[in-house]
Amino acid sequence: MKHHHIFACIFFLIGIAIACYGQDFEYMRRGNAEDVRTRAEFGLAMMGGGSDLDEAFRWLCAKANGGDFLILRSRGDDAYNPYVAGLCKVNSVATLVIPSREAAEKPRVAEIIAQAEAIFIAGGDQARYVNFWQATTVQDAINAHVAAGKPIGGTSAGLAILGEFAYGALEDKPDDADLTSREVLADPYIKRVTLVRGFLKAPGLENILTDSHFAKRDRMGRSLGFLARIVAEGWSKSPREIAIDEKSALLVEANGRGKVVGTGRGVYFLQVTELPEVCKPGLPLTLRNVAAYHAPTGATFDVRNWNGDGGEAYSISVDGGRVQNSRLY
Repeated sequence: MKHHHIFACIFFLIGIAIACYGQDFEYMRRGNAEDVRTRAEFGLAMMGGGSDLDEAFRWLCAKANGGDFLILRSRGDDAYNPYVAGLCKVNSVATLVIPSREAAEKPRVAEIIAQAEAIFIAGGDQARYVNFWQATTVQDAINAHVAAGKPIGGTSAGLAILGEFAYGALEDKPDDADLTSREVLADPYIKRVTLVRGFLKAPGLENILTDSHFAKRDRMGRSLGFLARIVAEGWSKSPREIAIDEKSALLVEANGRGKVVGTGRGVYFLQVTELPEVCKPGLPLTLRNVAAYHAPTGATFDVRNWNGDGGEAYSISVDGGRVQNSRLY
């Protein structure tokens, strides 16, 4: 049952689960019905998609310090609620589904976000996040959350929007095939390459593009094309990228130091060091000497000083649309 123009809550075993429905949004909560205020600690739980990592969620929950844990999504259900509740000792776990710009402007939605001690942005379609949440009270509320020193995380599409720069997927459709490296390397200006910036302002992720499913979906080439476009658009002369593989996560402390966890191929850190030689519509990309660092599970990386330990540094170039020395496999 969904009600429009009113706000209604249905209580299931009072204090255990609450389902709330407002105009165009859904709020489903598990645990204590009353909010608490705890001293949360900032951190970034950046997850690459695929199977969820218990260790990463426990780490994010710990940053909430027993407070209220909120999952944000633009569509879907509350499947994360029992999963997180089973892993963590928090006051409550809730899912807030915000599927439209109208819903994103509701005062109650902003209030729910403001009351959370930890926020996790689920996977799905980052185009919906950009189209529905950008330039709304939801965007303001999430940015206020991180500005207040509270932790945030995301997986897949939720990771993709954490950085200052993001692939918006705005020209994609739900049934479209994944935008491939081959397409972007052949022409970085094809219509599907839609880049956005400034959606979120997470400390430590300034001047950074974030991406997920990296090695699993062979996204190195398209990432290099995205970075070249960021330079060509005048957004940054030397942009960086944090690209995380499936079943891997980067857990970043408030001081910028992160550790790699999970069973995937780890995390790839990229930085443009030279202006693209060729980055023009209709022409294959040429971009040389991109500084790269691959951090496997157990390695550490400082996102502020941009150096790591336990990984491998190397250089990548693209010549006429062909990637040299990608080291993805």
